[in-house]
Formats: sequence, C-alpha cells, structure tokens
Amino acid sequence: MLCHLYILPLCYINIELYQILLIGQDNHNVGRHNLKIISGPASQLLATRVAKELDCDILLAEYKRFPDGEACVRVLDEIGDDVLIIQSTVSDGDLIYLLQLVDACEEVERVRVVIPYFRYARQERTSHPGEPISARAIARTIDADEIFTVNIHDPSVLGHFNGPAHDLDVAPLIGDYIRSLDLDRPIIIAPDDGACALARSSASKLGIDYDVLEKIRLNGEDVEIKPKHIDIMNRDVVIVDDIISTGETMVEAIELLWRQKPNDIYVACVHPVLARNALIRLFKAGIKELIATDTIENGASIISAAPVIAKAVE
Repeated sequence: MLCHLYILPLCYINIELYQILLIGQDNHNVGRHNLKIISGPASQLLATRVAKELDCDILLAEYKRFPDGEACVRVLDEIGDDVLIIQSTVSDGDLIYLLQLVDACEEVERVRVVIPYFRYARQERTSHPGEPISARAIARTIDADEIFTVNIHDPSVLGHFNGPAHDLDVAPLIGDYIRSLDLDRPIIIAPDDGACALARSSASKLGIDYDVLEKIRLNGEDVEIKPKHIDIMNRDVVIVDDIISTGETMVEAIELLWRQKPNDIYVACVHPVLARNALIRLFKAGIKELIATDTIENGASIISAAPVIAKAVE
C-alpha cells in the first residue's frame, strides 16, 4: 500500500530550526545524556529547543499518510532505552501520531511524554445526559512512565492519564517577556476567574499588580466589564489567558477595557489556538501585541516553553 509523506506547514520551517538540526548533525550521538527526544509533527521546533537545552539527541521520525487517510509513523534512528516524546495535540490527527509514537516505543525501558497543548482539556465535564467527558476519554489513551502537560486548562484531567502526570507552568516566562517590554505602570488582567492563577503567576515574577475582570449588569441588556479592584486609566494593560481559540471573548473584553482609557492593551496566552480569523479580530480590536508560547507553533509563538520542560525532565 502506497503512502504519502506528511508535509509540514511553512510556519514550522524557520532559520532557528534549521540551525539546531544542523548542529545536531555535526554532533550526532554526542549528547551528554542517554535521553533521546522524539518530536511529533506538531512540536518539531519546541522539541529541538528542548534537545538543545538538555544537550541530548533528537531522533529522526517519518510521518506519512496512506491514500485512505490512515496515519503511519516510523522512528528512523535507534531509539535507545530512555525516550522523551514531545507532541502537542493541536488536531485529532496529532493525537493519532502521539499514540503511534508511544506504541513504537513499547520495548523502551523508560518512556515519558510531553503534551505541551492537550486538546480536549476544556471538555472536562458534561453538559447534557449522554455526553462523554472527552478530556478523560482522551487522557486514558496515553500510557507512559510519566506524562507532562503545560498549563493544562483543567488540572483535574491529570488524574485520568495512565501514569504519573504533572502540569508545568510557563506563566513566569510570560512575565519575563512582559518585563522586557518596559511598559508604563503595567497591570496584568485575567479575563475571568479561571485565568486568575495564570495572571497571578505572571505578575509575581515581576512584582506588579494583577486583577480579574468582572461583569456588572447595568440593566436587562447592558453589561459593563471592568477590573474588580484596580483603575487601569493611563496604564499599560496585559490580558493573560491560557488559551485563545476564536478570540471572541477576548475581543469583547478588549473593547470594553478601552472604555477605561488605558495606554495600550497587550494580549498574552500560553496556547495560541487562533481558530478561524482570531488573529485579525484581536488586532482589529486595537491590541498592541499578541504574546504566546510555542506549545502551539505559529507566528505568535515568541516565547519558548523549552526551558521549563527541560528543567522538569532533566
């Protein structure tokens, strides 16, 4: 049966990835660790950055699709006895590749998995009879010696993996980047109570204020959204959330915050899903900059989660 090569989107190909891979070719099998990293197709740049942080080898894997759409995977280099698989599940197909990689390492002594962006984490409960808890269903398919996620939407999902699971926090890295912007009396804002811990973690790195938005119903039709405690007039604002998907809720918050007369509004997130026209919607709302990590690799991914991942697995 013939199969077709998996062609990566152009956004994955950049100078940094080329340079890291070139260095790896020049120093093949010279890493100071027995650990070997296998990258899934959704996390190639992040995986190479983790390998560089740890000074270990990254293995070459081939991803293909048969004419009927079935996925097939092959790790081309010798795997060894200690493997770290790094693969975000941005699409359902990415989940299949992750499962195949885990199975390809069935005979390996230790297999650990990093899922920087865990798809379905927002489906952690049911709304109607007959619905599955999709986050639980997907987590149960991952069987490894240790599993790592990054700022997973609901930490309760960690209990459903088939192995010890840990959630890593990259919010301090967002805080570091915000510091580099040299903002005017910055304040970090959580768009809702669910993002409050993320905002607090980002702000604590800087020693600056943080707040959370609250909705105040003015009448039967009008709702005002503003920070609970702190006046943002003439201050630079950074709205922080874990995931930006369609951006609709974020745009609503941005438009209403402009009424409070801040200087500039920045938006930061861990996972830039950016479905449909989210990126355009955000900039049309007047934001100064979109800040995101490389748990999902795209043009907004200006902060790397690699140092946090490398420290956790070393």
